[in-house]
Amino acid sequence: MTRVKRGIISRKKRKSVLKHTKGYRWDRKAKERAAKEALLHAWTHAYQGRKEKKRDYRKLWQTQINAAVRQKGFKYSEFINQLKKSNIKLNRKVLAELAKTQPAVFERLLGVVQKSK
Repeated sequence: MTRVKRGIISRKKRKSVLKHTKGYRWDRKAKERAAKEALLHAWTHAYQGRKEKKRDYRKLWQTQINAAVRQKGFKYSEFINQLKKSNIKLNRKVLAELAKTQPAVFERLLGVVQKSK
């Protein structure tokens, strides 16, 4: 059986780990063992963060829509319910953006929802 030398692959692995920890503090950027541990935690938190970001933005959009709707004497839940009944398929991101940047369009949308009530 032929001899397999893995020095090149091992070095490549180590360099990859250290490349990912560039910018970290203390030994975590230079020492392989500490860098591996740091990456293990960092990537776990990054995964969680990507999920939390979606939740946070949805909460923000709901708050913005609620604020805009309350000024006109509606409640958020009633507004969303009437939108669904009126078969208006706009997501919360678009509604929040309309409420912020296009108040006239949002007013017309409220008018449509009020008529269908």
